Amino acid sequence: MTTFELDGPRLAPAAGGAPKQLVVFLHGYGADGNDLIALGREWAPLLPHAAFVSPHAPEPCGMAPMGRQWFDLSMGDMSIIAAGVKRAAPALDSFLDAELERQGLTADSLALVGFSQGTMMALAVGLTRQARPAAIVGYSGALATVEGLPPLGQGPAILLVHGDMDEVIPVEAMTIAREALGQAGLQVQWHVSRGIGHGIDGDGLRLGGEFLKQAFEGTLTAG
Repeated sequence: MTTFELDGPRLAPAAGGAPKQLVVFLHGYGADGNDLIALGREWAPLLPHAAFVSPHAPEPCGMAPMGRQWFDLSMGDMSIIAAGVKRAAPALDSFLDAELERQGLTADSLALVGFSQGTMMALAVGLTRQARPAAIVGYSGALATVEGLPPLGQGPAILLVHGDMDEVIPVEAMTIAREALGQAGLQVQWHVSRGIGHGIDGDGLRLGGEFLKQAFEGTLTAG
């Protein structure tokens, strides 16, 4: 694994002062941390005490002159994706540990928000960390592996959002992930964005922000 040290754009809490929560955005293939940090500005009214950070993935993009990747593009080969996630996981794990320590926060104040390849990373790392985050929100992604899923009832709150017209990662990937996580005893909420391709619409953005607010407040209900 490369020794690239993760870093990226940050937003301080809108309310000022020390943060009470930390939201980490994990971008998709060929983008970088700047791609998702704007979501923090959208969610700041809902999460005024949250700090936001959006690290650049560790590798230069293999199929574009700019942008980053968490692992090589595999065109749907889940065994290659699982290997790529495993290779990238230590760098992300170390970043999360360092960022929580820097902010003076514990894991129950952490949420991971991924898009596409970033969702694969959020699920793989968020579900296997020794001290698991409070929540994971995954947009337009997939579950790369079921290896190391947490014991029954001990996982974070999970929301999966996917467009039904997604031409990059079909919406069926969300269904597969939801069923696999459910079989492992994890509670998963989900939403299909009608008429949306590989992206995040207004409804998905709103649902994600509300989900994080409820997860941090401990007011989520099953379903």
